Amino acid sequence: MYRRHGAGRFIKGMGTGLAAGMTIYAVGSVMLKNKKNVSRNAGRAIKAVGSFIDNVQYMMK
Repeated sequence: MYRRHGAGRFIKGMGTGLAAGMTIYAVGSVMLKNKKNVSRNAGRAIKAVGSFIDNVQYMMK
């Protein structure tokens, strides 16, 4: 029984990490295409990624 719960936690962690990685990749690729606004939008992007990760973690509970 312990192994099954551990596997569920592992899968949730993998899903959260995968979602965070895809979000960071998407934000990074957009930022690289538009280099003029990188410094202006960097703070917004970091806050957006942070709130997205918080929301995903809340949904996993």
